[in-house]
Amino acid sequence: MKHKQKLIVLGVGLVSAFPIVAALFFYYFSPPEARMNHGDLLQPAPLPAQPFALLTGGEFRFEQMKGKWLLLQVDSGNCEARCRGKLYAMRQIRLAQGKDMVRLERVWLVSDESRPPPELLTEYEGTLVVRATGSEVLAAFAAPADRTAHLYVVDPRGNLMMRFPENPDPTRMIKDLQRLLRPSRIGAG
Repeated sequence: MKHKQKLIVLGVGLVSAFPIVAALFFYYFSPPEARMNHGDLLQPAPLPAQPFALLTGGEFRFEQMKGKWLLLQVDSGNCEARCRGKLYAMRQIRLAQGKDMVRLERVWLVSDESRPPPELLTEYEGTLVVRATGSEVLAAFAAPADRTAHLYVVDPRGNLMMRFPENPDPTRMIKDLQRLLRPSRIGAG
């Protein structure tokens, strides 16, 4: 009888310990980072309230975009191949959001005095092209090597909060943005 009771207690102990052992196994041998964000989460930092000139004329302020998520790039107005690739990616990633695409705006901060070619502006119509030459806002987009190598995400409250790696995987970027847009109802109709 005592032997049977010991086996029952041992069985209950093993069943109770199994989830803990399994969790430790998966934590150490299949790290969660491999399945999470593609972009790097940044310490949220508000972008300056100063006005900027839109290339199409008029004024742009980040505060006027409150309530919208921003997908943003910093590049020269010359817009070489890498810049064009990011413009294309921003457009396609926005379109891939389906009904949530109206909550996501595209912004290109032009970091120099160069003027983008008119055909490029036509091809990526809808992208807000903002002249940021010599502005303090450019310092907010710090990156390990080159700020122009990345795409950035600004939350609906005007905080820079995510940076995607150079040559990002568009499918994983779409998933990251869906994880941000779906639970947040800010900017939803």
